[in-house]
Amino acid sequence: MANPVNTGSGSDVDQQLLSLSTAGARQLTTTTKTQPQMQGISPRWLLRMLPWVQVSGGVYRVNRRLTYAVGDDRLNFSNIGAKVEIIPQELLKLPLLRGLDGEVGMLDTLARQFVQREYKAGDLIVEAGKPAEHVFLIAHGKANKLGKGKYGDPVVLDVLADGDHFGDQAVVEANDQWTFTVKATTACTVMALPQQAFEGLIRQSPTLLAHVEGFKKRLKLPQDKMGQAAIELAAGHRGEPELPGTFVDYELRPREYELSVAQTMLNIHTRVADLFNDPMNQTQQQLRLTIEALRERQEYELINNREFGFLHNADLKQRVHARSGPPTPDDMDDLLSRRRKSRFFLAHPRTIAAFGQECTRRGIYPTVVEVHGSKFMGWRGVPLLPCDKIPITQERTSSILVLRTGAEDQGVVGLHNAGIPDEVEPSLSVKRMDVSDRAITSYLVSVYFSAALLVPDALGVLENVELGR
Repeated sequence: MANPVNTGSGSDVDQQLLSLSTAGARQLTTTTKTQPQMQGISPRWLLRMLPWVQVSGGVYRVNRRLTYAVGDDRLNFSNIGAKVEIIPQELLKLPLLRGLDGEVGMLDTLARQFVQREYKAGDLIVEAGKPAEHVFLIAHGKANKLGKGKYGDPVVLDVLADGDHFGDQAVVEANDQWTFTVKATTACTVMALPQQAFEGLIRQSPTLLAHVEGFKKRLKLPQDKMGQAAIELAAGHRGEPELPGTFVDYELRPREYELSVAQTMLNIHTRVADLFNDPMNQTQQQLRLTIEALRERQEYELINNREFGFLHNADLKQRVHARSGPPTPDDMDDLLSRRRKSRFFLAHPRTIAAFGQECTRRGIYPTVVEVHGSKFMGWRGVPLLPCDKIPITQERTSSILVLRTGAEDQGVVGLHNAGIPDEVEPSLSVKRMDVSDRAITSYLVSVYFSAALLVPDALGVLENVELGR
């Protein structure tokens, strides 16, 4: 008598099978398999949108017109509890003190002359028309730089925040007055240097005196609105006046960008490469995933590298602080207004979502812009492209970049060296190394790259935008 079929609710192991199981059938067949998958591969829009310039010699020099205006930067501070301390070497970032090297003792003395002040939201730090008798460094907080419009209404000239400074030019002029008002929008910690203390230090240091006098002379040299050495011209004249003679002066020490490199050593056992290559080539798959990781790192470096990365090399005058916290249409307009021919925005996907939420809150519907067959949110016709390499801080703040690209427009360009030995992609090579005594073959995978800003207004950054409001 045949055993009855078990129709209970037990497991498949307890049930009597009447046909070949799938587990057994798989012994006589092959599976349909995918290529190895990898998380973390992004669209890498920055690499796709940048125009790449061939740098055969490994170094790219950016020649510019001579600029008299001394560049500046944001200062960093240290603190012990609520007490803020100035790092003396950070004072060299002030235009007034830029280039004053070898004066460590003098910088220490100058740093000790600063007085810490606290302001509440709504307090006036300085007021227009009052004597300008201090250099102010904003250690923490945000403040609005205010002026008056044509009809006396207040106008926001700029937004100042951590590391910004003002008053360093006014303090070298006697009997000068503030031409603007600075009002704290959040609680602010400010370091103030009295003019009397600075003048006393000048009298004690001939080196500092000579440096300040040279700074005053540079301010009086003829220059255009960009701070470049002026080209003397005549226009609108009649008759036969004597025309001015002129020439175009160049920077004597232009910046040079050296190609950077991202590299790794890929190891593959010869037995794996020889025997396990059907239906997919193991070496090719290992190289494919390694190259993907290198390209991701390349885009990260273009954003974050301290030598040539966009976040660290944007000119201070091209950095904008968000007025109210989250990225608003007003902030985006302010960012666009500082340059011509903006090609695209670049932001973290969560930052793009925050901007979309602000537009929705205001009842504004951003346009849709098509880029390479894909549709993106745009603002004023400029696409807002995602890039997850732009960091988000612990305080949930991030940045939005806007770029003008191309050498013909004096924009941002990528730098590479196509045509290198053992190249598999432009400026990316795979060199086969020796086989080790453990039968492991090594491949050196390298990608050479950098980026250059041809003029300062080619890149703008909207900083410290808040997410999740």
